[in-house]
Amino acid sequence: MTESPRTALPSLSIPPDDRLEIVPAWDADTPYQAWRPQILVPTTFRPAEPTRTFVVVNQKGGAGKTTTAVELAAAWAADGLRVRVIDADHQEAALSVWLLPQYPADAPRYSLRSVFFDECSLAEATYPTLFEGVDIVPSGLDLSRVEYERPIGAENAIAAALTQEAEEAGGRPPYDVTLIDAAPSLGLVTVAALTAGDDALVPVKVGGLDMKAMASLDRTIRSVQRKTNPKLKVGAVFLTAWDKSDFARQLATKVSEDYPDAVVVPIRRSVRAAEAPIAEQPVRLYAPKSTAAGDYDQAARVFLRKPEATA
Repeated sequence: MTESPRTALPSLSIPPDDRLEIVPAWDADTPYQAWRPQILVPTTFRPAEPTRTFVVVNQKGGAGKTTTAVELAAAWAADGLRVRVIDADHQEAALSVWLLPQYPADAPRYSLRSVFFDECSLAEATYPTLFEGVDIVPSGLDLSRVEYERPIGAENAIAAALTQEAEEAGGRPPYDVTLIDAAPSLGLVTVAALTAGDDALVPVKVGGLDMKAMASLDRTIRSVQRKTNPKLKVGAVFLTAWDKSDFARQLATKVSEDYPDAVVVPIRRSVRAAEAPIAEQPVRLYAPKSTAAGDYDQAARVFLRKPEATA
């Protein structure tokens, strides 16, 4: 494959009426019928600063995990940050299908599996996508080999690769943001992703089964915090396919209680957003006026502070 021209990701202009209100707490006395979607930003929250590694994780499939990874990556890239996404989901490899890696002609093709088995460095497994500012470490079904062959040091493989890359770059990672799209299961690769992360970003589809899955995910995160990555924290919860209902409100209240220091973001239901993977484009490019594109754009700006804003 020869390298194709890269498309610049657009900035979004969100009409005031479509913007999510940002609040430090929800008003529990407002009837849900009158409740507007709001981003909860606790008073204890402090925006992350580049460089940062985020892990998008949920142990239940269909929660909008890959969409969340793609849209946050696109939002930060549109804002001028250097972003790398790592496909750590061998079950469908949806990220690698959505953001097609641009492999150089007549050269070996590496993947995340190659990194686990010490066949290449993380940099060698990183390829440009069709979108400016976004690179990808792809994966395929062969990533499942990690689960049953269990290479030595697999739990720390991604973290070690990131550390080595930063050292070779003179102490600063080459990317402002690394986003790892983890598999919807508690396997060795998911543990390795969480071990490498600074923050876990948790998409939760508004539904009863997803509420039950949160308990299992919480146990996983706490186990990783105890055993392999004490710095890991839940930075944000995304309530995907959000619409106005009493159950949506209950779920929002529960996750804000379970993770009192995390940002909680409703991502409003959007048919156009569901079409974007088929078009092989981020939602902000395929349907820039959709509510989902605007909601993720706002969330990205709340959650990560641009470098120049730290001066």
